[in-house]
Amino acid sequence: MYRYEEANLLRRVMRNSGSWPGMWRVYAPTIHHLDRAVYRASKGRATFTSWLTGLPVLQLTTTGAKSGVRRTIPLVAIPDGDAFVVIASNFGQQRHPAWYYNIKAHPEVTISFEGRTREMIARELTGEERDRWYGKGIEIYPGWTSYRERTAAHRQIPVIELRPAA
Repeated sequence: MYRYEEANLLRRVMRNSGSWPGMWRVYAPTIHHLDRAVYRASKGRATFTSWLTGLPVLQLTTTGAKSGVRRTIPLVAIPDGDAFVVIASNFGQQRHPAWYYNIKAHPEVTISFEGRTREMIARELTGEERDRWYGKGIEIYPGWTSYRERTAAHRQIPVIELRPAA
């Protein structure tokens, strides 16, 4: 449903643009603001990124590892039935994104996807399971290939499963 090959030309170009040299410097500080605005305007049904690229984007709400403050960030997600997988690429930057540290400290999270809000439990994937899901991620967003190459000397990009809370 979200596979790269199934997207139209504009959406494929936009998905690729995240891996173009220097584009992460434009996207990292700005795209989440556009996503939030479209999310509010669409009453939780879409984000700027999902509209422009056709990618599945959820709103992840975490509790701050140090501050305890609840924060929400839009993330590209890989749907898996009632669960989701998210990749902590941080646009291929040298450090993990802040939300990664938040879920390590407080794995109880809230997600909103396509107008539905749910409580979830986050778990970091490892080994073959991690590699398999990273590969599935690349099938929908090829930019994760270049992010992996950029970070190889500094860190392994975490892959996180979000499962419904009991």
